[in-house]
Amino acid sequence: MPDAVPLHSLLLPGTHDTMAFYGWIISQCQSLETPLHVQLQNGIRVLDIRLAKIEGKLIAYHGVYPEKTPFQTILSAVHEFLTSPISCRETIVMSIKQEDSTSTPPPVFSRLVRDEFASGPGGLGILFLENRIPTLGEVRGKVVFLSRFGGDGAEWENGLEGMGIHPTIWPDSEKDGFTWECKDVLVRTHDWYAIPSFLYIPEKVSLATKFLLPPPSNGNDNNDDGKPDKRDTTSTRPILSLIYTSAASFPFAAPRPVAQGFGWPNWGFGVEGVNSRLGKWVLDALRSSLGRTQSGSNLFYGSDADMEIGKGIDHEKIGVESLVGNGWTTGPRLRGWVLVDFYNQPEHSLVDLLVECNFRGRRPGEEGW
Repeated sequence: MPDAVPLHSLLLPGTHDTMAFYGWIISQCQSLETPLHVQLQNGIRVLDIRLAKIEGKLIAYHGVYPEKTPFQTILSAVHEFLTSPISCRETIVMSIKQEDSTSTPPPVFSRLVRDEFASGPGGLGILFLENRIPTLGEVRGKVVFLSRFGGDGAEWENGLEGMGIHPTIWPDSEKDGFTWECKDVLVRTHDWYAIPSFLYIPEKVSLATKFLLPPPSNGNDNNDDGKPDKRDTTSTRPILSLIYTSAASFPFAAPRPVAQGFGWPNWGFGVEGVNSRLGKWVLDALRSSLGRTQSGSNLFYGSDADMEIGKGIDHEKIGVESLVGNGWTTGPRLRGWVLVDFYNQPEHSLVDLLVECNFRGRRPGEEGW
């Protein structure tokens, strides 16, 4: 990817509750066969690290359930990946959220995070700590810090401006999503996790995938309540879409069956999971990318036969259309940071599909190209 590409214009695969390997049906969100170093090798680039203070040290937690891995172990795996000759030009976004705010004051947690970064491999120098969305060239070999914890930033050198990307709001399980500002970038976030039951999986996927499409805007990007304005129709400013495809509620929507589904849905006996539905949606969007450059070369497909296949796609069904301009067409522009549960199911296919979106819907002179 070109160094000039802003991170907000990339589709980055991520894992929700990256270190949640334990807790069985209630708290587990990732498979034991995909530890952190495997996730990074598989293409995961957004990490959702949730921590609590135990005996003066930070440990991975999911809610009230301990996930065993010390924060220093996480930092060591990240440092090893970013200093390897094979992957030293990669970039990782790391979101950190406090899971013990009722027992540990936010300033204490904030100080611990800073101190453990400082004493870990790579120190604070491995972090991009500015409160803005950088370009890829600025952060190769670095961790882009996203701080999802409170306090006034007194523990950091530049206060709130030195805690990396810092959300100003984060309402709990907002069904329609919400927006917040990061300098000149509008961040559209979808984190509706408290679905009533597995019967709401189709609605969850439908709402989340809309955030991957070009965002609506007519100069009024959100309503007074912070929710995206559904009436807007054209984009006028830089946008980052941050979506969590995860969902869980007890007892009818545990993380694993929501992500993976259960039974035999292809035969009409069971429920198709979020990951399979998301993969099919992205695949349909990619197949709908019909277009030729002005020189007549095929923009998105390898052959005319592929284009003929793509012409059969129902664009309205998946909510995307080909955009016509300057004598040529492009397919849908799908962008955002996508955090999923059990990302390796089904069949390690989802990350590849999400990465492929980075090479569709681009034009020279746009998004850093």
